[in-house]
Amino acid sequence: MQGGFREWLGAMGWRTAGVMEPMGEGPRPAVVFSIAPGETERLGDEGYALTIAQDKVVLRATRPAGLFYGMQTLRQLVMARSNEPSPAAAPLSLPCLGIVDKPRYAWRGFMLDCCRHFFTKEFIKKCLDEMALFKLNRFHWHLTDDQAWRLAIKQFPELAEKGGTPTGGYYTQEDVREIVAYAAARFITVVPEIEMPGHATAALTAYPDLSCTGGPFATMAQWGVFADVYCAGNEKVFAFLEDVLDEVVELFPGPWVHVGGDECPKTRWQACPKCQARMQAAGLKDEAELQSWFIRRIEKHLKVRGKRLIGWDEILEGGLAPDATVMSWRGMAGGMAAARQQHDVVMAPTQFAYLDYCQGDPRYEPPAIGGFLPLKTVYAFEPTPPELDAPAAAHILGGQANLWTEYIATPEHASTMMWPRLAALAEVVWSAPARRGWDSFLLRLGRLRPGMESMAMNVAGTTWRPVISARALSASGSWQVEMTADLPGATIRYALGRDPGFRSRKYRGPFAIKKGGVIRAALFQGREQLAPAVELRLRHHAARFAAVRASSNGKLRPEANGEALLVDGLQGSLQHKDGAWLGVEGGDLEAVIDLGRSANVGRIAARFLEHPAAWIFPPTGVEAAVSLDGREWTAAAQLEWPAAGDFTVLRSRDADLRFAPRRARYVRLVARGQDACPPGHSGAGGKAWIFTDEIVVE
Repeated sequence: MQGGFREWLGAMGWRTAGVMEPMGEGPRPAVVFSIAPGETERLGDEGYALTIAQDKVVLRATRPAGLFYGMQTLRQLVMARSNEPSPAAAPLSLPCLGIVDKPRYAWRGFMLDCCRHFFTKEFIKKCLDEMALFKLNRFHWHLTDDQAWRLAIKQFPELAEKGGTPTGGYYTQEDVREIVAYAAARFITVVPEIEMPGHATAALTAYPDLSCTGGPFATMAQWGVFADVYCAGNEKVFAFLEDVLDEVVELFPGPWVHVGGDECPKTRWQACPKCQARMQAAGLKDEAELQSWFIRRIEKHLKVRGKRLIGWDEILEGGLAPDATVMSWRGMAGGMAAARQQHDVVMAPTQFAYLDYCQGDPRYEPPAIGGFLPLKTVYAFEPTPPELDAPAAAHILGGQANLWTEYIATPEHASTMMWPRLAALAEVVWSAPARRGWDSFLLRLGRLRPGMESMAMNVAGTTWRPVISARALSASGSWQVEMTADLPGATIRYALGRDPGFRSRKYRGPFAIKKGGVIRAALFQGREQLAPAVELRLRHHAARFAAVRASSNGKLRPEANGEALLVDGLQGSLQHKDGAWLGVEGGDLEAVIDLGRSANVGRIAARFLEHPAAWIFPPTGVEAAVSLDGREWTAAAQLEWPAAGDFTVLRSRDADLRFAPRRARYVRLVARGQDACPPGHSGAGGKAWIFTDEIVVE
């Protein structure tokens, strides 16, 4: 532990001679580590006392974990100085201070989904190193799902061979032991997740007789919730799962095994004679109770082997297993209900802890599954709801951030989604609210940022960028532009059509602009630009702010004044809930635009979103027509788009219809929808959507 810290200081470029020399004969050490069992009441098992004086650093703790976390504080202090001039030539210099510190919560977690996309053993070790720096201590490893089975099981080799290799690979048991040991050296407990009874397609691909229907199956190449699950009436299922779990508990020495328990459709159970017979024999009134029976049976098996079962908050449905721990993801309500029943709870709600959500202006963010979770919201997370009384609150173990990877295929992308939001979560679960402050956190984060980046942590630049937004003011033929930033003390500077500099115009409040074009803005501290500029493009074309009427044989969203989105000159992002898109559910879109006067028209273009996981598909065809009077129409151009078979994409598609210029006052665009999600899609037969953000007329 001490040797690793010395190596880290050296890697940072600081002189380490005399640092952490053993006690005994010879010179006094520069850093003294001390175990002080008598300070348990003050420090607990994970706390530490750190004193930095002019001649030495003293770190005291009651347990090795406390010493380790104290070293992370020392690391952060050094990192905060890493951007000073020529640190390699300077002796180690830290401010004199005294810290007494211990965590608020025992569970300070991060979950990585390795099923939707596979991440190497080396990347997982890197994640563990980064978690350790911020004193996180639970690595929740999502290993099985519909898309892949990532863990080698000796008794059932086809699980990984058929369920893992088609989608990137799997972890051998030697890999797992290596990762578990690596985590333990950093005082991190690895919590494996083996999904059941739902999200089981990868397992059923290898062993279809464990299903209600018998298959055949294939690992899913799309995202969603799928009907085929483990058969709750088949004894072979429990023999299989118990054998799997017996190998799992040997690989993972920590006290918990996560069994998922979420998003389990009951349609197969409702039609399965074996499941219905099980319900009758066990006196169960419905399939929710059958799921509870399933989880309770698994819990008994784990308990005999000295393990505690943990599952997502759906395990509340039908009744909780006696000693189950609940991980609450669908908000806080499930966790509160479990805590009131005297069950331990880990809070991981989507609105505060889902790192797969977009964290800033989606135009400058990598693809995300949906939702919006800025850094400030993560920092506002409070794992213990104030509504809980003291006995229930005592069951809140802590909090956890989750990174699902449907749209995250690379380590670089994963790192960008983690940082700096995971640092905010780490502070939330370590420090009491009274000892935290948003402005203070941002200032400290800014000092740590260079050191984090030196560790190849892809720190998202969102915090160091302004956000530019605009609102159409149709009556005046202009846009109102507004800019915001979170970083205290920073100045927003902007320019039209070029990158801003430290002498560019300072943003002082909302302003109106009539011309189209590009506005670029950046944050500055003095003369220093903190991140590359962002831009807002205002589209000026013949239909901008024109009268428009949209109709559909399906359902328009939003229903009130949504048509104006089609001609407001603003382009949407890849997030369909960003307020820039007009949606049509289960039908076609027809938009008629009155240009206000006749003009030569030779181009009609529109942009459509393709996000099958959200049931959003591009139209099958687009047609454009023009008219002088709005009654007699002349077809201008059309295109056909064959249905795409890839249900995992997230992108926009442009329909660019060009034709010989014609005189027209009215323009009509018709986009033909798919009506229903196609066969093979997780929502097959359900109503499909079209999303359009702007119709350009030139």
